[in-house]
Amino acid sequence: MPSSIRIGNQHLAVDVSSLGAEMQALTSNDGRSWLWTGDATYWAGRSPILFPIVGKAADDKLAIGGTVYPMAQHGFARRSEFSLAASTPTMCRHELPASAATRAVYPFDFLLAVEHAVRGRALTVTAEVNNRDARALPFGLGFHPAFVWPLPGAAGRPHTITLDNEGEPGLVRLEGGLINPASLPSPFDKGRLVLDHAMFEKDAMIFPKGAGAGLRYGGEGGPSLRFQFENLPNLALWTKPGARFLCVEPWHGTAAEAGGSAELSQRPYTTILSPGATARFAFTVEILP
Repeated sequence: MPSSIRIGNQHLAVDVSSLGAEMQALTSNDGRSWLWTGDATYWAGRSPILFPIVGKAADDKLAIGGTVYPMAQHGFARRSEFSLAASTPTMCRHELPASAATRAVYPFDFLLAVEHAVRGRALTVTAEVNNRDARALPFGLGFHPAFVWPLPGAAGRPHTITLDNEGEPGLVRLEGGLINPASLPSPFDKGRLVLDHAMFEKDAMIFPKGAGAGLRYGGEGGPSLRFQFENLPNLALWTKPGARFLCVEPWHGTAAEAGGSAELSQRPYTTILSPGATARFAFTVEILP
C-alpha cells in the first residue's frame, strides 16, 4: 500500500505519496491550499512525474531499437511504487530502480530519484535519472503539477501567466494525443497571457521552445506563484474546461509527433544519457503574497 510523508517548515507543508513520488498537497501556514485536490470528476492526478515518456505514443506503442513495447501515456513512473530513500523535516527523496515490471516495457537498467525540498516559501522538486545500463538510455522526463484556479484569495480576478523572458513562444496542439508540429500564433503578448477556459477546449497548449526558464502564475492584484525551471525547455498549460485547476507543466520531451517515428530516441527533445551518467531536472515554485 502507498505511504505518505509530510515535510515542511514555518511557511509550508508538503505531503508526498510513495505512489509515483507524487505531491498530494501544498499548504501555506495560513491554511491556504495551492495544489489541486485530485477530484476524479475532472482529473485524479495532482502532480505526477512523467517518465520515460512525456505525452502519448501512437497506439500506446513505443519502439526501442526496432522492438515494439507497450507504453501508456506519460509512462509508468506515475503508477509505480517508489521507496523512501532519505528524509529530513524539510526534504524527502523517493527512488524507483529498474525492475522486472519496468524492463518488460522499457528494457534498461536505471534509477529514477525524485526529491521534494522546502526552503522558505518555496518548494523545489528535483528528478534525477541515472543510467545504470551498458547502453545509452533514451527517455523523456516531465513534471505535471496542477494548481488551483482560481488561486486562494483571487476568486473573480483575471488569472495570468507571465513569462520572465517576455517571449511570445509558438504554440502547437495535440491531434489524437500526438503533436501536430505546425506552429500556431503565440497567445502571449510580450510574455503575458490572460487565461480563459476556452483556450483549453482543444486540449493542452504546448510551447516546445521559447517559454524560457521562469514564469509567474497569478490573479491580477492578488497572490501568485513564481516558477523557475532547470533543464526543462518545453512548457505546457492544461486544464479541463470548467475544472478548478491549471497545470503548469515543464518538460524535457513531448508527445510523439503525428506521422513521426515510433522510436523513443526519435521523439522530440528526448534525452540520450550515456552509461553511468546522471541527468537532473527541477522546478521551484514560490508562493508570493
